[in-house]
Amino acid sequence: MSPTTFATGSPGSPSGQDGLTRDALTVLQPGFTGTTAPDWLLRRLGEGLASVGLFGRNIVSPGQLAALTAQLRAEHEDVLVAIDEEGGDVTRLEVRTGSSFPGNHALGAVDDVDLTRQVASALGRRLAECGVNLNWAPSADVNANPSNPVIGVRSFGADPELVARHTAAYVTGLQAAGVAACTKHFPGHGDTAVDSHHSLPRIDADRSLVDTRDLAPFRAAIAAGSRAMMSAHILVPALDADLPATLSRSILTGLLRDELGYDGLIVTDGMEMQAIAGTYGIEHGSVLALAAGADAICVGGGLADDETVRRLRDALVTAVRTGELPEERLADAAHRVRALARWTRSAAGGADGVDRTSQELRGQTGGAGADIGLVAARRALTATFAAPYDPPTQPVYVAAFTPVANIAVGDETPWGVGAELARLLPGTETGTFAGDSAGASALAVAGTRRIVAVVRDEHRHPWMTAALDVLLTTRPDTVVVEMGIPQSPPRAALHIATHGAARVCGRAAAEIIAGGR
Repeated sequence: MSPTTFATGSPGSPSGQDGLTRDALTVLQPGFTGTTAPDWLLRRLGEGLASVGLFGRNIVSPGQLAALTAQLRAEHEDVLVAIDEEGGDVTRLEVRTGSSFPGNHALGAVDDVDLTRQVASALGRRLAECGVNLNWAPSADVNANPSNPVIGVRSFGADPELVARHTAAYVTGLQAAGVAACTKHFPGHGDTAVDSHHSLPRIDADRSLVDTRDLAPFRAAIAAGSRAMMSAHILVPALDADLPATLSRSILTGLLRDELGYDGLIVTDGMEMQAIAGTYGIEHGSVLALAAGADAICVGGGLADDETVRRLRDALVTAVRTGELPEERLADAAHRVRALARWTRSAAGGADGVDRTSQELRGQTGGAGADIGLVAARRALTATFAAPYDPPTQPVYVAAFTPVANIAVGDETPWGVGAELARLLPGTETGTFAGDSAGASALAVAGTRRIVAVVRDEHRHPWMTAALDVLLTTRPDTVVVEMGIPQSPPRAALHIATHGAARVCGRAAAEIIAGGR
């Protein structure tokens, strides 16, 4: 595929001053608050806004979500309705219960590309049934740094070839359901030690390593036909010594468009993230991103109001008028947004029998593909028995050692094994602990009950290791469940690695703990 540019008067792009304002709205992907579309959003859709981003705050049930997307389409038939639904730890559809699908790291641990394709297709069908047609997924980042605070289990793994083949399978499965994939975070967020929600990460790898490690999954995504790509707010001096990828013409146009031959939609990561907003501001940052080659400006995770949309629209229009942003570049970006919207409408009609209007599907609470998610979670689980294991017959006490959740995951989504163990062993209780006294506190509260200790990325949190040391020294029959990246060596009589904290991962672990009940 080769880069394509479109003049202001190209098909589907209005010409003249009104067309300029409309194009500026078209390239925005804003969010909003509430479970129905506010009046300002509907008005903007009528004025040319072509995309809307949904978050957990917008979703209560499949039926409510289907009604919301229908409300949006009544105002703008071809609107792109986007969501950050990775499955696993990052879920918006099931933000209050935990996901029915394991995330990337669990799928990478199984390393069955057909299973990954099936999971992505099932997740895509669920999205399509609710009227969502653009998914900001999958994460194609190679988790080269195990201490990465923002990627972790969102990655398929640390091996570039493994990540590449599963990224391609995920893109294929998702798009077979009529939902456009948005592969992220280009050119690769895996080797970072900083969360770009808070500040600007830097990757000091040479160009050869970036090529062979970080870019391999994106090449696979392009070959698989990924309809969108999301840029990363990271500084990679080997590619651009001065500007983060989202604002770099060398990276978005020179590398992604010209060198890799990508011709789909380029979406920015959230512009209100501090890696951009804290240095450039969202208005100037958005202008720079469009000039660099981005086509759609994602904003709305934190800033979700009409004033934000107005400010960004006006900043883009002013930039064109002053010559900072070429008018043909804005028109090109708007054309790509509209082209993707047309693709989603045509793809939905032939995607595995998806029917957005089906009242039966809209009313389901389980949704399509619930079973394949549990199958995948069970296959991903690794159980290490260091001694003969005697399953508990009485209620246990679950000690959840809880780190601060990164912003992408959020702290509102439940995780762990407590709910599932309570179902299998009625009377089971769960407590949450953190800090230097976590182990002693858990012992005191558990009393004589068998303890199940649940951790998430123990290797990143020394206080978790200390807490487990206390428990395993005092109560050697303690079961340990690691629901993050399993880096620390197993040392419990039963150590379970789930490779993610989705609800189905918790269920798979609980089944092992309870002896298959």
